[in-house]
Amino acid sequence: MARKETAADAANPGRLKQIALTYKMTRRVDKKIGLVLAAIGIVTFGVFLAIGFLIGHPVYLGILGFLLAFLATAIVFGRRAERAAFGQMEGQPGAAAAVLDNVGRGWSTTPAVAMNRNQDVVHRAVGKAGIVLIAEGNPNRVKSLLAAEKKRMNRIVADVPVHDMIVGTGEGQVELKKLRTTMLKLPRVLTGPQVTATNDRLRALGDLMSNMPLPKGPMPKGMKLPKGGGPKSR
Repeated sequence: MARKETAADAANPGRLKQIALTYKMTRRVDKKIGLVLAAIGIVTFGVFLAIGFLIGHPVYLGILGFLLAFLATAIVFGRRAERAAFGQMEGQPGAAAAVLDNVGRGWSTTPAVAMNRNQDVVHRAVGKAGIVLIAEGNPNRVKSLLAAEKKRMNRIVADVPVHDMIVGTGEGQVELKKLRTTMLKLPRVLTGPQVTATNDRLRALGDLMSNMPLPKGPMPKGMKLPKGGGPKSR
């Protein structure tokens, strides 16, 4: 029992420190965050307290108002912090991969399944909606990279739908902050076992490619590297 209490006490300072760091990060982008949170908390508590006086139960309604004010403040803070984080991540290399790591249960993600010399990247996610290829980088360059990877997926798993998205703010692109929502809105067409089977097939392909023997010695004369690509990661 004492050990549990000690662990809880040790976790609380860490949690509070994380909240404080999140607030500082958000405030750098959202200068009005403090005023907004204070206004929401005060107004929510004030409304319930006023209702309590009107109906003759100020204590009960005051406690309820305090709890709801805390809840409303936490919800608004979370949303504004998320928006600020996306604003700072927008346009940064690997930002889409960071979002995919938190897309939710039921999705298996593999970052950087394809990449070129300019570090334009295609990430892959597999879920009940099928395979989703997410590209980030220069829109003009990344289209060919994305098309090649989509063609490869259609050849390997022809019975699984393949969706493709380009992260960005241009026409036909998906904003980083909307990436997770857009993926979750895709129609679910696969069952759990089908998702597992698809992941197994893709992993097996990666293992076969990684174990493929490479010729030793210098490159033969006249042999050229394939255009447009760096190595593809698993």
